[in-house]
This record gives sequence, structure tokens and C-alpha cells, in this order.
Amino acid sequence: MKMSAAAAALALPLIGLILVNFTGQCHAALQVGFYKDKCMSDTDVEDIVSSAVARRVNRDRGLAAALIRLHFHDCFVNGCDASILLDGASSEKTAPPNLSVRGYDVIEEAKRDVEEACPGVVSCADIIAMAARDAVELSEGGRYNVETGRRDGLISLASNVDLPSPTFSVSQSMAAFSKKGLNLTDMVLLLGGHTVGFTHCLLFQDRLYNFQNSGKPDPTMDLMLLKQLRFICPQNSTRNTPVSLDQNLLSTFIVDNSFYKQIIGKRGVLQIDQELALDPLTKDTVFSLATCNGFPVRFGQAMVKMGAVDVLTGSQGEIRKSCNVTNNDSNVLGF
Repeated sequence: MKMSAAAAALALPLIGLILVNFTGQCHAALQVGFYKDKCMSDTDVEDIVSSAVARRVNRDRGLAAALIRLHFHDCFVNGCDASILLDGASSEKTAPPNLSVRGYDVIEEAKRDVEEACPGVVSCADIIAMAARDAVELSEGGRYNVETGRRDGLISLASNVDLPSPTFSVSQSMAAFSKKGLNLTDMVLLLGGHTVGFTHCLLFQDRLYNFQNSGKPDPTMDLMLLKQLRFICPQNSTRNTPVSLDQNLLSTFIVDNSFYKQIIGKRGVLQIDQELALDPLTKDTVFSLATCNGFPVRFGQAMVKMGAVDVLTGSQGEIRKSCNVTNNDSNVLGF
């Protein structure tokens, strides 16, 4: 069954069990500690963002996965420029894959706190990247160093949103990642963020009843999982119940390599997740990640690499006063 445009939303979540300090390679004008000594006081803006994120995630653990996904959805459209935050009748927020994105208010809250201490200096794009890093750490996935120095974009159009779909094959997904300068291993690592977070019945219901218009379930799905998911998502039901992407339910809010172990056991919920463990292009990488303990560090490295996609730096873009509106009053947004 062909999925609707709304089914193009990937639930991209979290990371591991050990604390890690990782210093990434600098990308273009980005650097670790970009904001050091750029404020009038000795305030560390990264600490301000971390405090804001912790306040919210401690009340709602699911927000951690949402913030990782928000960073992914921003970087895959026009690069990591906070264009996903802009409001408008036809902005990126209104595109079907982004209708279920949340965490915008967390970024706004962090921005307000940062502006009080250091007005007009810190970009919303950098706050998204910091918040994703903090979400990973709060989910026991270790801490990696975020490169900063991004500036905010001025254009946000729903028509530009072309995110990889959960129904993609490995080859189709790889083509989408390759356009962003990310390789096959980066893709497997970043999709491993599904070790935390949830999806909904709409995004995988075809696998349960009518896979690829066969009138039958996806034969690659574990039969016990099939039975469980059919109970949660009845055929022809409008129910859109949340389902954990990592079917080890003890690990739902923890970023570890459990997700890879589950898909090796044919317990992947999304089609693309399951195909990672079956496709000759990716199955060896999946097996390696499932049997070793290096996922948190490697995930951090992949997040840093993704965070450098098509960034605006120097005199490009702007530093927004509020993350959901541009400082420019002209019609540059296109909506």
C-alpha cells in the first residue's frame, strides 16, 4: 500500500549508557566553544541551554527523542539553519512530515533564557544543536562536544521539505542521505537514534495487513511482534496509538545498541529500520553495532557531522531575536 505524504515523518530519537566526551573535527567556520568570551558576562550560554532542556525533559522524557528528531528535520531541509522553527502559512512546519514534530517550545524557552544573559549573539540553529546534544546526555547516551557558529536562515517553505520516508528501501534512503554529504555508515548510525522514541500506527500499518499490496503482512516481521502490533493497531481502525521504536521496552528511553539487537531479531517496527538488518549494504554494520558497545560515541560523531550540513556562517543569514520569526520584515520567507 502506498503511504500518504503524512507517512513521511521519521521518528528520530536518542543514545547510550556511558558518559563520553568527544571532540569533533571542525567543519567550515564551526568550532567547539564558539561563544566563549562573546558575552558581556562570564555566563556560559551552553549551560543556559542545558538547564532549559533539563527542566523540560525531566518532566517529559519523550521530549528528548523529539529534540533529536527536530535537529534531524531541520538539517535535512536547507541545512542546519533553524528554518523549521519559522512560523507561516506555508512554512516547513506545515509540511506533512513535520506535523508531528514537537519541541519547538523548548527551543523558544532556551532562546529566551539565552537572550536575557547574552542578547543578539546566539543563533536558534545553534540552540537546536545544543538541545539535541543535551537530550542525548539526559538519555544516558553520553556527552559529545557541539560545534557552534551557525547563523539562522531566512527562508522556510513547506515545498522544500523532502525528508526520507519510513517506507524507503535502504538504497532510496542512502540516496537521500548522500545528498547531504552523509555516507552509508552515517545513515545506519543516525537511524539508530530510533533506539528511543515512538512512532504511530499510520507509519507501519501496511506491514501488518497489506504489505506492498500483497494482501498479506510483511514476511520479514517476527510473528510475535506482528500479533502484538495487530492488537495495538487494528485493521481499518483510525486509532493512531504510539508504539516504541525499540521493542526492548526496558530500553525505550535509553540510548544504547538495543535497537540494533531488535532489528536483527526481525523486530523492527518501521520498514526502513527492518531493512537495515537485512540489506547486504548495511547488515554487517548493524551486526557490528549490535554486538559492540561503541554506539554512543559513534552516534555523537554522526550527529556532529549531520550538524554541519549546509550551515550558514559569518555574514550569512541572521541571529534571530525570537526563533519563530525572522528579523527581516520583507517577504523573504516566501509565505
